[in-house]
Amino acid sequence: MDSWVNSAEILGSDLPLELSGTGNRRALLMDALREAVRSGRLAPGTRLPPYRSLAADLGLARNTVADAYAELVAEGWLAARQGSGTRVAERAAPVTPVHRPRTPERTARPVHDLVQGQPDPSVFPRTAWLASARRALAAAPDDAFGPGDPHGRPELRRALAGYLARVRGVRASPERIVLCSGAAHGLRLLADVVGGPWAAEEYGLPFHRELLASHGVGTRPLGVDADGARVDGLTRRDRAVLLTPAHQFPTGGPLHPARRAAVVDWARVTGGLVVEDDYDGEFRYDRQPVGAVQGLDPEHVVLVGSVSKSLSPALRIGWMVLPQRLVAPVVAAKGEREQFSSATEQLTLADFVESGAYDRQVRRMRQRHRRRRDQLVAALHARAPHVRVTGIAAGLHAVLELPPGTERSALRAAAWQGLAVEGLGDYLHPGAETAPLAARAGDTPAPRRDGLVVGYATPAESAYPEALDALCRSLPPVSPPVPAPPQPPAAP
Repeated sequence: MDSWVNSAEILGSDLPLELSGTGNRRALLMDALREAVRSGRLAPGTRLPPYRSLAADLGLARNTVADAYAELVAEGWLAARQGSGTRVAERAAPVTPVHRPRTPERTARPVHDLVQGQPDPSVFPRTAWLASARRALAAAPDDAFGPGDPHGRPELRRALAGYLARVRGVRASPERIVLCSGAAHGLRLLADVVGGPWAAEEYGLPFHRELLASHGVGTRPLGVDADGARVDGLTRRDRAVLLTPAHQFPTGGPLHPARRAAVVDWARVTGGLVVEDDYDGEFRYDRQPVGAVQGLDPEHVVLVGSVSKSLSPALRIGWMVLPQRLVAPVVAAKGEREQFSSATEQLTLADFVESGAYDRQVRRMRQRHRRRRDQLVAALHARAPHVRVTGIAAGLHAVLELPPGTERSALRAAAWQGLAVEGLGDYLHPGAETAPLAARAGDTPAPRRDGLVVGYATPAESAYPEALDALCRSLPPVSPPVPAPPQPPAAP
């Protein structure tokens, strides 16, 4: 059959679907549905018929339609929610140019979102997660439905001990793992147990610094360069140091091996603690992931991790791999009963890890993020070759280095384009530019860097090209060459 045309009733209206040509019928159906969305025949929020009904109307196998729906959900064209069927995603609506007032204020609801910090929620592995949930609930012991253990479910602690050893080079038994509701919760507990002051990288999450401060722990900045944090600035007064060694946040790049050894030596000599935020260590694209610093000295390093980047921040599951001496104090600070993470979700994640579904999801997301990164690099090369992009060997974001003094104007231009994106200056420690040399690593304070932090994993697949287009339109043009100073006339 060279070509065929059929129609299906969608919410009571006929929708002709042109599935012409030869080849895979699933691909033809996906093309037809994408075109219906692009053209506006399928408006955002429109509910599609159950795949069984559409398969019968079109004369296709049920699996063909089900797979097409699932693929379009993953790409961001459709959205699926249990109990409400499959609908056209709100983000999949054609973007109509809007005449916006030229104002430096960011729009209330940006059209495009490149803010770092989360994966595209449409790619959550719903089917695999549901399968794990069913198996986990069927096998759950009775005590899983009673008062929780502040250590966390032993099934998940065992699964994480094996996974982290295999993938991140972590040295830990399940007894040293304490589960929490995410990295922020882990930092709160450590602040209560360890006390302050802490050192922290001069570029990092303001939320983490504010969280520590709210628990009475002040931070002071450590300089950051191409080799990561300047750990030679640590002192005996520091009780702990907060680092992102696998992929410095947000500037990018791993901590240099010599500095990894140096920070462990500092902890051994002073009794300090290295707090390793392993926020995206699994997502390295050009070679094997960098192992965790915790593997160098489990008695002086705490590894903090979560599933917020690999699965979803909505799950609220994180972990701390602790030195033996800190397990009891952290559990005591957490409280007698687990009150932050659902036991059933912990059991589901344990099955998800043990079954290999977590590895498959990470591989799938690694490929997706690498493709997104490559699209970003290609767009910049074609349209803004004067802008250098860094931090792209790993993670879910990149830094676009801008000419000095242009960051704020670029953010204003992004707001005019309806683009949500953040400046590198938003992550700078407030004491980084004013700290005395004795309190900050490096011979001289580094100049303030201008740049944009671009979360290329955030948009849906269908929205990403337009977000890149808006980004490129927001970037400053090539800086004009600085004229040479006039030379004095030659002596006669």
